[in-house]
Amino acid sequence: MARMTKEERKTTIISAALQLFSERGFYITTIPDIAKKVGMSVGNFYNYFNSKDILAKELIIYISEYLGRNIRVINEKESSTEEKIYEIVSMYFNMADEEPEMIEYFLRVYLSNREIFGDGCEGMLCVSPFVTEMMMFFNDGVECGKLHNQDFFSAFGLFMGYLGGMVFLFGEKILPEPLEWYKESISQNIYNALKTR
Repeated sequence: MARMTKEERKTTIISAALQLFSERGFYITTIPDIAKKVGMSVGNFYNYFNSKDILAKELIIYISEYLGRNIRVINEKESSTEEKIYEIVSMYFNMADEEPEMIEYFLRVYLSNREIFGDGCEGMLCVSPFVTEMMMFFNDGVECGKLHNQDFFSAFGLFMGYLGGMVFLFGEKILPEPLEWYKESISQNIYNALKTR
């Protein structure tokens, strides 16, 4: 069997850490827990990440880049603004369904433990790939006359508030239907809230 490259091993650590942090939280999860999950020594772990805080920042950058790449693909399509909203909602809900640890990490670690992300992640620095693509989406929507020209953070908060709220309800097993069932209505609600009057 071929030996893993350093980059492949790093990806394995990221996946394991995402799972453990999202299940247990940041402070309860230890470096020995993560090392054990990937089958390496604690000493070897430090060849990849110097500290748990550095790993935490790498994880939020990893998630932001993942979201940014997916939204960029949507932004580059010749679809209408309304169709793009549906595609972003679908992508986010699919991610919550298929890779819930990413959303859980964002909610349980990044938003709940901001003190970890102070040095090097100030403001939107660590989530800039995701935020930049959302800015592009809103700018394009305003330029083509479909979206109301408003403060970015108001529009972003509304959009992500809808998605985050639904994913939270899904994660808590409160929704009577699977997330898939809500894509159309949530997309329409977001579009109606953001469109030009």
